[in-house]
Amino acid sequence: MTCLGILLSSALLPGAVAQAAPAPRVLLDQDFPDPDVLKIGTDYHAFATTGPSGRIPVAVAKDADGPWQVTGDALAADPSWVDPKGGYWAPDVTRRADGTFLMYYSAVSKADGHRCIGAAVGNSVAGPYQPTGDAPLICDPGDRGDIDPQTFQTRDGTRYLLYKGEHPGGGASAIFVQKMTQDGTAPAGPRTEILRADRPEEKGIVEAPVITQRGGQYVLFYSADDFRNAGYQTRYATAPALTGPYTKADQPLLTTDSIGHAAEGPGGADIVGGRIYFHGWLGGQRVARGLFGMNLEFVKGVPQVS
Repeated sequence: MTCLGILLSSALLPGAVAQAAPAPRVLLDQDFPDPDVLKIGTDYHAFATTGPSGRIPVAVAKDADGPWQVTGDALAADPSWVDPKGGYWAPDVTRRADGTFLMYYSAVSKADGHRCIGAAVGNSVAGPYQPTGDAPLICDPGDRGDIDPQTFQTRDGTRYLLYKGEHPGGGASAIFVQKMTQDGTAPAGPRTEILRADRPEEKGIVEAPVITQRGGQYVLFYSADDFRNAGYQTRYATAPALTGPYTKADQPLLTTDSIGHAAEGPGGADIVGGRIYFHGWLGGQRVARGLFGMNLEFVKGVPQVS
């Protein structure tokens, strides 16, 4: 594992002050955790962790704020390497240059019981997606699992995969970036660690990475703490390059308190255009995580929600 100059500073980034945000919009008042959202044409599509609607539920909307409707299961079959009882977690979907769609997901490997990352391909955005290969795509032997895949493509089209490594080397969890082949179906070279859980409020966990680029700056959004807790939150860090070094903002972007307890544990975020989508526990119960949305803008390089 390579760690290139990670700067995990607790210094306050310019303008990064803790502020109460307006209440988020409830987009799906039902279980739809770890949302991945993309816009294709004029329609919006969202994918989620396994729930009552299927292995990988898919929802659609004509507008970013809905109404959203869950339409079915995007994954056509259980891959041969997967123990389906463990479910499918935090899917990520992107369109490839040939017009097909590539899905990454996390699932439990039959080989060792750890979560690993697999891939599936579909001809349409809603699926069905057919699993590729008879083994995981990412399953590092030094980790206790690899989850939360998220695609990032540079402006020249180079494809990368971000993901969380569970306790690599026996330590706190970390976020890695892995260059991929252009079709996204194989790693291309070694991975690079870009962030590790080292702050008290993170409780040893950083996960659910998503990156956006603002000018010459990379903004890495991530979740911290245990997703089952009300303290689960969305944070961010910035860097001059994709591989770092990243400087963590002192204040979180979203917390249970900052969104007025409209939901508990806002995390698992995705960024699409000028919006941030995330999940949160509904009704103060640990039964279902609904889909929420807020506007996202950058003021002097600092992300703010409204």
